Amino acid sequence: AAGSVLLCTAAVLLLLAAGGAIPPPEEAARMARFVLHNCDWGALATLSAQEGLRGRPFANIFSLSDGPPGPLGGSGVPYLYLTDMEISVQDLEINSDASLTVSLAQTPYCKKHRYDPQNPLCAHIIFCGSIVKVNDSEAGLAKKALFSRHPEMESWPKDHNWFFAKFNITNIWVLDYFGGLKIVTPEEYYSVKP
Repeated sequence: AAGSVLLCTAAVLLLLAAGGAIPPPEEAARMARFVLHNCDWGALATLSAQEGLRGRPFANIFSLSDGPPGPLGGSGVPYLYLTDMEISVQDLEINSDASLTVSLAQTPYCKKHRYDPQNPLCAHIIFCGSIVKVNDSEAGLAKKALFSRHPEMESWPKDHNWFFAKFNITNIWVLDYFGGLKIVTPEEYYSVKP
């Protein structure tokens, strides 16, 4: 009996380590919200505008946040803090289309379950859409979301002309179980609680 209590306690701790109970695979929209909210960074792919790479895919890592950490803190909107000096941002100025991948591999969840990052059970989400600067009314939300998770951002050089942006989601694919990708619409995504 003591062994099963220890196992049960360990299972609860594993779930809490990933930011709360992981949604079941049949709730793909909730899974997408859960994974994004528990990730601090993602791989953003743009179409390169750089000499020698023009038109080719170019993936880069960006810190992001959809809201302060903790349950119920996520808006579902991936916010970013960007500067025109960054190579991928220069790509986005030519073509704002992008894709963004976030994975539970960056949380303790997959390591503790011994899931390889490519294992579907180590859930990852692929968003397609575009990057847009946020308007003044949304800048406060973006700042709170980002600086609560990435406090170092506040001290980044002011002369780099940092600005808040968001990933405007048009398509969502969820890979969190065996059997292939699941498609979630932005409407489904924003209508569920993470």
